[in-house]
Amino acid sequence: MADLATLRARMVERQLRRRGIEDERVLAAMAAVPREAFVPARQRHRAYADSALPIDAAQTISQPWIVAAICQALELRGGERVLEVGTGSGYSACVLSLLAAEVVSVERHQSLALQAREALSSLAVTNVELIVGDGSHGLPGRAPFEAIAVHATAPAPPPALVAQLDEGGRLVVPIATAEDTDLLTLLRRHGTDVESETIAPCRFVPLLGDQGF
Repeated sequence: MADLATLRARMVERQLRRRGIEDERVLAAMAAVPREAFVPARQRHRAYADSALPIDAAQTISQPWIVAAICQALELRGGERVLEVGTGSGYSACVLSLLAAEVVSVERHQSLALQAREALSSLAVTNVELIVGDGSHGLPGRAPFEAIAVHATAPAPPPALVAQLDEGGRLVVPIATAEDTDLLTLLRRHGTDVESETIAPCRFVPLLGDQGF
């Protein structure tokens, strides 16, 4: 079996670049973050599999392509403050930490937040703040945000999160449909108008909370 660094490089080329991820900053971040640091020990041999993997609290670490697609859609250039809803393993927060100036990540499961904090600390990540709470509300006291990433499926674009976008800000969120799939969706705020663009079909755990299910 190839070593993990080789598998990570192969993942970037085969799963990401060849499938439409073109942002070189995103590709570099995905190549730099050791995904195995965020995967349970029993799953580390599958860290670079082209699929989501189970983590604690009946949650998942997203498929690498999904993480990269979210990051690419956010169009980060390095100076932004990003809100993340659903820290999970902390993997996406780690990738975002290389793409933005500051990441504030909200996780409803305290046990996951503690594990994510340990993983991020082990990699000397200093620009990610973890908060335990109902991420569907966002963080209105800290708004506006240039970018918001949601890692759970919502029944509709959460109004509280849309309201916390800065002018021109981007929100990426999976939206449930009547079919047996979710749609990863980009929302861009222009004044009182919100543009919507579908990125791809996807599958996420449900967003639980006042603005979720």
